[in-house]
Amino acid sequence: MKKIDEITKKISDLKSKIREYDYHYYVLSKSKISDFKYDKIYKKLIDLENNYPQLITPDSPTQRVGSDLTKNFPSIEHNTPMLSLSNSYEENDLLEFDKRIKNMLGIDEDIEYVAELKIDGASISIIYKNGILNKATTRGDGFVGEEVTTNIKTIRSIPLSVSSSEIEIPNQFEVRGEVFMEVGQFRKFNELREKEGLKTFANPRNSSAGTLKLQDPKAVASRPLDIFVYYLLSEEKSFTHHYYNLEFLRKIGFKTNNNAKLCSGINEVIDYCRHWDTKRSELPYEIDGVVVKVNNINYQTELGNIAKSPRWAIAFKFAAQRTKTSLTNIIWQVGRTGAVTPVAELEPVFLAGSTISRATLHNRDEIQRKDIRIGDTVFIEKGGDVIPKIIEVDFSKRNGQTEKTAIPEKCPECGEKLIFPEDEVAIYCINPICPAQIKGQIEHFSSRGAMDIEGLGKSLIDQFVDLKFLESYVDIYKLKEKREKLISIERLGEKSVDNLLEAIEESKQKPFEKVMFALGIRYVGAGVAKKISYEFKSIDKIIKAGKEEIENVNEIGPSIATSLVEFFSDKKNIDIINKLMGAGLNFHISEGKDVDQSLREKTFVLTGSLNNFTREEAKAEIEKRGGRVVGSVSKKTDYVLGGENAGSKLEKAKQLNISVINENEFISLLGN
Repeated sequence: MKKIDEITKKISDLKSKIREYDYHYYVLSKSKISDFKYDKIYKKLIDLENNYPQLITPDSPTQRVGSDLTKNFPSIEHNTPMLSLSNSYEENDLLEFDKRIKNMLGIDEDIEYVAELKIDGASISIIYKNGILNKATTRGDGFVGEEVTTNIKTIRSIPLSVSSSEIEIPNQFEVRGEVFMEVGQFRKFNELREKEGLKTFANPRNSSAGTLKLQDPKAVASRPLDIFVYYLLSEEKSFTHHYYNLEFLRKIGFKTNNNAKLCSGINEVIDYCRHWDTKRSELPYEIDGVVVKVNNINYQTELGNIAKSPRWAIAFKFAAQRTKTSLTNIIWQVGRTGAVTPVAELEPVFLAGSTISRATLHNRDEIQRKDIRIGDTVFIEKGGDVIPKIIEVDFSKRNGQTEKTAIPEKCPECGEKLIFPEDEVAIYCINPICPAQIKGQIEHFSSRGAMDIEGLGKSLIDQFVDLKFLESYVDIYKLKEKREKLISIERLGEKSVDNLLEAIEESKQKPFEKVMFALGIRYVGAGVAKKISYEFKSIDKIIKAGKEEIENVNEIGPSIATSLVEFFSDKKNIDIINKLMGAGLNFHISEGKDVDQSLREKTFVLTGSLNNFTREEAKAEIEKRGGRVVGSVSKKTDYVLGGENAGSKLEKAKQLNISVINENEFISLLGN
């Protein structure tokens, strides 16, 4: 027993030393010892753990890189949504933001803001329990992400455990940050891949996001990922100011961005934005703007959120960077709705962190207005530093031999005559069996936000349509009849085919709202599909509903209502729905007859764990009855549902005199 105690202490001491050295090297960028000495200490720990495997703990530095492949990444609902930020592009937008904040809070004095560089990477949420890294989740759609814990552990600037003798650390807390690659490291990484004959990445952001989804943690560990942590959440401990939180995170071992600044008013924020707009090229990593947050967390809570973004924060986006290159060709692409849009093919050029070889031309009017021609020298920029577009032609470089760009009269995919609606700049192919439209519709139908059919990606869809295995998304559910033919396709094989067929069968369990979105009705995105599904409860009721009845649904406008009525007036679409019903898809909410709208426009906040519901299930029950769930308590909250281990949200509710209910009261509120 004494010997084990001694070994345990040795292991503990070695782990503490390695954590300290890792912190100085990967977080502070200062090495305390030589690589040789570090390797010797690390080897001592490995040897002791090999001899005493019962003493290995999850937070040991040797456990950063697991050996097991990750076959899938389970979906995890965020306890507090990871909302996106409203964007601003001009200094006047920041002044308006400041004015709006003061009006909502009812104060005249300057507001304290924290200005932070907007790192261009992949957002991540990491939960710690009892000081040990427990779970890491991607942002996903902001409400549900994918668990990538094993891969996140390989990033050495992320502590596997935290402790402090000076600061009280909550038993459970969440940090959020941005995973990124430094530009220099990214270029070296790409050069190495090129030498090995592997495909290179377009930019550091895509590389970071793609790496987090690799199945092999050893491959993740070999890539130069890093992180800046920018947010702290805990229901156990009340925090007063965001800037203090950043300091708190830094003190307990997290890597935060040293360029964050506490500003005494909006004018200081504007000065900060001006400074980094001119200096961003000097940074070793990519940024695309500045994030501005109200510093006082009580103010944040009072301001609350709108549907997709917090009211207390805004992103100031820098003006897009531009460069010059040659336009080598213009191709016309056909989308799933039949819209035919032009795309410019360019002489590849590096711009804002990525190599650009294509740019959007929007529509025929854009081409004619700017007189864009094949062979021109053009100026391009990234719209919002994301989508490349042509700004103008350098007419001084035009050689006189170029010809005006001809607008196609026939579909480039099927050869059918195109139509030119008088009230639109778009042009359309209305051939319902146009292969490009069919491919786009099937790709949308099987996508993650819709039926989420794993394995049925773009390349396979293209192949199946070309082979006439798929002539519409209805045919997806007939693929099982072609199993033997599918197996004979090169690079597929029996196992891949069976996995695909299993994923197709599993998709039949998707809820009505997902099926509605999958149909690809114009203007009906995921949010609209959810509202319509919960309002009408069945496809039959939606089909029978008139335009006025649909418009009466909260936040549904005339364009959406018209689109729905037109879609369901088409006999071909009704035939498709009947076939999908026959295949076993959900076209109703089963309990809809018994569910009323008793919670319409009521706002809930959930805190703590429930016995009879997961958070997602409780949220679904509320939304079915017309209510909504938000992440933070404010004066506009109607109910706080408190489960076991409820935290500071409960205290905030009591301060604001908001109704707090327990699980039994919640069940009574639901009515069954």
